[in-house]
Amino acid sequence: MPLLSVILPVYNEAKTIRQILEKINSVNIDKEVIVVDDGSSDGTDRILNEIQVDNLTIIHHTSNRGKGAAVLTAISNATGDYVIIQDADLEYNPADYLKLIAAIKDGSADIVFGARFTKGYHGLLMPRLGNRFLAILMNALFHTQLNDCFTCYKLTRREVFNAMRLKSTKFDMDIEVAAKALKNKLKIMEVPISYQPRNYSEGKKIRWADGVQAIFAIIKYRFSD
Repeated sequence: MPLLSVILPVYNEAKTIRQILEKINSVNIDKEVIVVDDGSSDGTDRILNEIQVDNLTIIHHTSNRGKGAAVLTAISNATGDYVIIQDADLEYNPADYLKLIAAIKDGSADIVFGARFTKGYHGLLMPRLGNRFLAILMNALFHTQLNDCFTCYKLTRREVFNAMRLKSTKFDMDIEVAAKALKNKLKIMEVPISYQPRNYSEGKKIRWADGVQAIFAIIKYRFSD
């Protein structure tokens, strides 16, 4: 059984998929990598089938079902002690796995968030303002003081993810994980990570409509069971 399962939801990332898998593969930790291609139409599926990496599992969705759906498929196939979600772009650095896994293995946290904004918000203006507003809303409704509720990097034991009974199929997966961790009173530790935001010409997918949906998702998960 590997120590870490890296789950990688992918949709139209032909430009970066080789590089991110190389970066993941270079991290010196006992791991498996589970890639779920969520109905890509830009050749990502063809590139994935050409890649030779140890302990790599590739699963194809026949249609685009959403990031959350790809995450759920990957979690159901994970076998590691711990699970971390990795975006397929190059905004997050897999080298940070080592300090995230170290933080949770010492027993002081049930789930570790990779915090992007400990030194201030950066990146494109609208995503920057959106992240800041959503964090304020999340903290106000859940009575917490998290720096980065919506980071991709959320690492916990596989059984913790399974116990959450996640249902989100879209980008609100990150909100559901954070909300259920808070409502279940899990001990959350935030560990600063490196973050290099890309722009829309480089393939960034989040749009203003996702921010609006995130507001409703925060409210939904705050007041639902």
